[in-house]
Amino acid sequence: MALLKVSNVSKSYDGRKIIDNINLELNKGEIVSLLGVSGVGKTTLFHVISGLVKADNGTIELNGRNITGISGEVGYMLQKDLLVQYKTVLDNVALPLVIRGEKKKVAREKVSQLFPKFGLDGTQNKYPSQLSGGMRQRVALIRTLVLEPELLLLDEPFSALDYQTRLTVGNDIGQILK
Repeated sequence: MALLKVSNVSKSYDGRKIIDNINLELNKGEIVSLLGVSGVGKTTLFHVISGLVKADNGTIELNGRNITGISGEVGYMLQKDLLVQYKTVLDNVALPLVIRGEKKKVAREKVSQLFPKFGLDGTQNKYPSQLSGGMRQRVALIRTLVLEPELLLLDEPFSALDYQTRLTVGNDIGQILK
């Protein structure tokens, strides 16, 4: 059984087809890249798979369960880190657990142990504006992984970084995901 099965998915905005009749299967452990020029619908497909946007038609299955239109079933790291500027790094990372209903104190304790693993020890009480671009991306990745998703979608996670930082953070993230 496929980990992810996308069947006949289409999405239009303002009467313009962005994606049309997309079919895709991913197996557990696979790493897949979607390549294409700007505007062909890569991000739209990710939005549909993640449940942030409802498809016009088609279905999304995760391990055989229909998750079409349901958010929170897959991990999704968007192009921009979207960290909450008035929250500390610790509270940004704990946010998904708090939204899920865990007490803030418990959520903070759970995520605190992740910081050294991601090379971010000592940043917990800082604010996003006090971090470098690479550090912000790693914070966004921890926040994405904290719910231990079965599937992780990364939408150009390094596009805002300079070349050298992109290489370093990309390598770091590769090691973490292994």
